[in-house]
Amino acid sequence: MIKVKIETIKTADLDAVVALYRDAGWWEDDYVAEDFIPAVVANSCCFVGAFLPDGAMVGMGRALADGISDAYIQDIAVLNAYRKQGIGSMIIRHIIACLREQDIDWIGLIGEPGTGSFYNKLGFKELKNFIPMKLEI
Repeated sequence: MIKVKIETIKTADLDAVVALYRDAGWWEDDYVAEDFIPAVVANSCCFVGAFLPDGAMVGMGRALADGISDAYIQDIAVLNAYRKQGIGSMIIRHIIACLREQDIDWIGLIGEPGTGSFYNKLGFKELKNFIPMKLEI
């Protein structure tokens, strides 16, 4: 397993974060990194980076929360070359610890298709009878 350091951060290298979003297929060409990335990192309740010993960022994740009771984990991404080495699990565990330190006890997420077993191993269960929805207008 590769050695990485997991850290909660308030600023991040723009190119590194864009590379993670691109690798995950979540970056749109009309996004302006200088406007988007600093706000996403700073305004997340908890933004976590995974760093190699040389300082290169190879993974990230974040949580949005009300600061009292509820939080949503999103944007869990690990560069394809570093996947399947436990980095994503370390990111999730770090985010959960960060949220629990704030006494947030309802933690949810929406996983991409095929990621259910990954999240199940970390303690997440499917919410039966609930439908995730997104505004499209």
